[in-house]
Amino acid sequence: MPGPSPLAGRPAYSRRVEFHRGRVFDHVHVRVHDVAVSRRFYEAVLGVLGREVTGGEGYFHADELFVSDDGRPTQNLHIAFQTDGPEEVARFYEAALAAGGRDNGPPGERRYHPGYYAAYVLDPDGNNVEAVFHGPATRSADSVVVTPVE
Repeated sequence: MPGPSPLAGRPAYSRRVEFHRGRVFDHVHVRVHDVAVSRRFYEAVLGVLGREVTGGEGYFHADELFVSDDGRPTQNLHIAFQTDGPEEVARFYEAALAAGGRDNGPPGERRYHPGYYAAYVLDPDGNNVEAVFHGPATRSADSVVVTPVE
């Protein structure tokens, strides 16, 4: 019979974990009250993270995030964007506040696990939007690229 776990008795936030970063979701659909106001907010915060926002009448998207005004606004959602370091978390936070976001937790270390550095803002519809850096790590790839087969 195996002995006790070496993590027994340690708080969950102090345990080292392996992260899988890539395409877990096909997309996340957020419905908003005013797509123009939300687009300005998300262009600002995602621009800091090097992500382009594109779209059309009544919608926009960036990577797996899809935002539209075609229904009741999404409420109480928490989404987190990966960053390359604490400086990028700080730039995200400042850009969010300048674009109409509301403070929900300034940049700083969190107790979730060692190296967890994040900032939280509320988007124009009150959803909790986070920028997070999990600490130095080696990636197996920069990103996953999916190309449709013709």
